[in-house]
Amino acid sequence: QAQLVETGGGLVQAGGSLRLACGVSGRTVTIHAMGWFRQAPGKEREFVAAISRSGGSIYYADSAKGRYVISRDNAKNMMFLQMNSLELNDTAEYYCAAAKVGFPNPGAFYQMASYEYWGQGTQVTVSS
Repeated sequence: QAQLVETGGGLVQAGGSLRLACGVSGRTVTIHAMGWFRQAPGKEREFVAAISRSGGSIYYADSAKGRYVISRDNAKNMMFLQMNSLELNDTAEYYCAAAKVGFPNPGAFYQMASYEYWGQGTQVTVSS
C-alpha cells in the first residue's frame, strides 16, 4: 500500500505561481502513472495533468496547457506540478493520484477510476 502526501499549496495572487509536490511513501510498490486532479467548491473533481512512469507521456487538461508543468522524480518518489499564471478559477483542492499498473491507452490517464492511490489534498487559493 502506498501513501501519497501533497505539499506546496497556499494563497497566491492572480498571475503568481505555485509548485505542488506529491511524495510517495509506504510499502514498496511500483508506481506507474501519476496525476493531479482538483476539486473546486461545489464542483466535481476534475483532471488537471498526468505523467507516465518514464515521463515520456504527459497529458494536460485544456485549462492547464501552457501554464502548468508536470514532472516526476522516480528516484525520490516525487511528483511535481509547477503552476504559473494562476487565475481565480484555479482555486481548488489539488489531489495527487497514482496507479500501480500501467495504462492500456491514453484515455486512462484522464480517468479518476484509473488510479488506486490518492492523497488528502492541498488547498490552492488564488486571490485578486
